[in-house]
Amino acid sequence: MKNIRNFCIIAHIDHGKSTLADRMLEMTGTVDKRDMENQVLDDMDLEKERGITIKSHAIQMKYSRKSKVESQKQEEYTLNLIDTPGHVDFSYEVSRSIAACEGALLVVDASQGVQAQTISNLYMALEHDLEIIPVMNKCDMESAMPDMVEDEIIDLLGCKREDILRCSAKTGDGVAAILDAIVERVPAPQGDPDAPLQCLVFDSVFNSFRGIIGYYKVVNGTMRAGDRVRFFKTGKEYDADEIGVLKLDMQPTQEISAGNVGYIISGIKTSSEVKVGDTITHVACPCDKAIAGFEEVKPMVFAGVYPIEAEDYEDLRASLEKLQLNDASLTFTPESSVALGFGFRCGFLGLLHMEIIQERLDRAFDMDVITTVPNVSYRVFTKDGVEHEVHNPAGMPDLTLIDHIEEPFIRASIITTSNYIGPIMTLCLGKRGELIKQEYISGNRIELYFDLPLGEIVIDFYDKLKSISKGYASFDYHPNGFRQSDLVKLDILLNGEQVDALSTLTHRSNAVDFGRRMCEKLKELLPRQQFDIAIQAAIGAKIIARETVKQVRKDVLAKCYGGDVSRKRKLLEKQKRGKKRMKQIGNVEVPQKAFLAVLKLD
Repeated sequence: MKNIRNFCIIAHIDHGKSTLADRMLEMTGTVDKRDMENQVLDDMDLEKERGITIKSHAIQMKYSRKSKVESQKQEEYTLNLIDTPGHVDFSYEVSRSIAACEGALLVVDASQGVQAQTISNLYMALEHDLEIIPVMNKCDMESAMPDMVEDEIIDLLGCKREDILRCSAKTGDGVAAILDAIVERVPAPQGDPDAPLQCLVFDSVFNSFRGIIGYYKVVNGTMRAGDRVRFFKTGKEYDADEIGVLKLDMQPTQEISAGNVGYIISGIKTSSEVKVGDTITHVACPCDKAIAGFEEVKPMVFAGVYPIEAEDYEDLRASLEKLQLNDASLTFTPESSVALGFGFRCGFLGLLHMEIIQERLDRAFDMDVITTVPNVSYRVFTKDGVEHEVHNPAGMPDLTLIDHIEEPFIRASIITTSNYIGPIMTLCLGKRGELIKQEYISGNRIELYFDLPLGEIVIDFYDKLKSISKGYASFDYHPNGFRQSDLVKLDILLNGEQVDALSTLTHRSNAVDFGRRMCEKLKELLPRQQFDIAIQAAIGAKIIARETVKQVRKDVLAKCYGGDVSRKRKLLEKQKRGKKRMKQIGNVEVPQKAFLAVLKLD
C-alpha cells in the first residue's frame, strides 16, 4: 500500500486538465505512442467535439523512480488518476472523484489566473482533507503571467512559492517533476487489507453485453474474483464474476486490496440496484457499517422531457435509467402534460447539462424528444398554511388559494477584471440581484458576490456574462435558501386552449414584457393553417398580450368577374363558415423550435 497514490486533477474549465493527463499517460508508458491522441481519456464523441470533459475518467499508471533509501534501486509506484470536468454543471462528478482520492493537482492557467471554479473545486477538496499540489500550466504561452499568477495561488492556498510547480502540458515541460511531487507529497491510502471488506462505489457505467459495471475504491479488506458480495443500500447479493483495474481498457486481476481502485462485473441488469456512494462488502464476513458516501445531488434546473411518439415512452424510461448510471446527477420522475402526453420531469445541474443529456439521448439511444422550457422548483404556501413544492407551473394550486410564493436564491461569485465591473453589475441588478460584497484578489482582478434568484439565471445569464466580459468573467454559485417573491404564472393560449408546456412562473415586473415577446416569437415560428391562430399571453383571466397568425386563404372571388356584389358576398360567407368549422376541429401543432425559442428570447 505504501506505493499506491490516488489523486485527481481539478481546475476551472479549459485550464488544461485533460492535456496534462495525456502527458502523464505518455510519460509513464500507459498508452502506446500509436494509440495516443488528444484528450485520450475523453471517450465520448461529444467531449472531443466540444473540447470539454463531461464525465470523470479513472485510469491506473505505473511509475518507476529511484529509491531515496537505496540510490540505485528502482522503486515502482501505482498511480490511480481521475481526470475531472471543469464546468460548473458537472461539479457532482468532481465531488465523487475527490471522495476516492488522497491528493489533488490544482491546475491554474498561467495566462488566465485563478478563476471561480478553481476556488470552488479547491474548497471541495479541502473539505475532504486532500493534499493539494498547485500546478501552473501553459507557462510556454506568450500571454502567460507566471509571477502574477503565482501570487494569486499563494494568496489562495497560503503555500510557499517553491511548492508551486510550473509546466506546459502541451510540450511536456515540467510533467516529470509533477509525477515526482505526487509520489513525495500525496499520502499513501490508509486501510487494513485483512479487515472486513469495505469498498466505496464512486461511479458506474452500462455495458449492453456485460450489464452494469461498478467502479469502486477499496477502503478496507481485499476483494477476490468469485467472492460473494453484498451492496449495502439495496441489500442485494452477487458473485464477483470479474474484477480488475482500469487501464485504457479494463484489465482483469485475481484480487484488489485496500487502497486500490478497480471495477466489478457481476451481471447486474437493473440500474436501480447500483447506487453511487454505496458500500460493497463480503456476504460471509461483512463490515459493521457503510462508508459515508456523498451528499445527494440537488438539481438546479427542471424541464419536461417527452417522446415525440407516445409509444416510445417505455424506451425513453429505459434510456434515462441507463444514462443515470453514467451520470448520477440526472434525476427524473414521470409526469404527464395535456399538450404533450406522458413524459418525465428531469432535474439537471444547469443548462449545459440539460443540452448534453438531450444530445446523448439522441446519439446513444436514438431517442427523439421534446424538451419543455426549463424552470426551477418553487415553494407555494396556500391560505390554509400548507406548503407545496412546485417544479412545474402546471402543478400550481388555484390562484385564489395561494397565500405567497417563495423562490430559490443562489450566492453567486463572479471573478473579473475591473474594466468589466459596470456592465456585469448592470446585468446582475437587471436580474433582480443584490450585491453582497466585492473584494480585490490581486492587481485589477476583483471578486463580486451577488444574491440572485435562480429562476433569473437559469436560461441565458451565463452566455450574457461571457459576452459582456469578452470571456474574462468566471462564474460559480451555490444554493442560498428561499425568499418570498411577487411571482405570477404566465400562461400561453393558442385559440383559447392553454399550452401547459409553455407556461412559466415569472416576476410580476417582467410578466407583460415577457408575455409580449413570447407571443411575437411564437407568431414567427408557428406554421400558418387554414384558419386564424390567436396567440395570447394571460395572467389568470387577464390577457396581457396577443398576436394572430393569419390564415392561408384561397381566392374564392377569382372566378367572379363583374356581376352583382351579393354573389361575391355569398362566396365569402360560405368560406367564412368553413373556416369557422375548421377552427373548431383543427388543432395547432407546436414545433420543438418554439419551446427552445423561449430560451433565446433575447
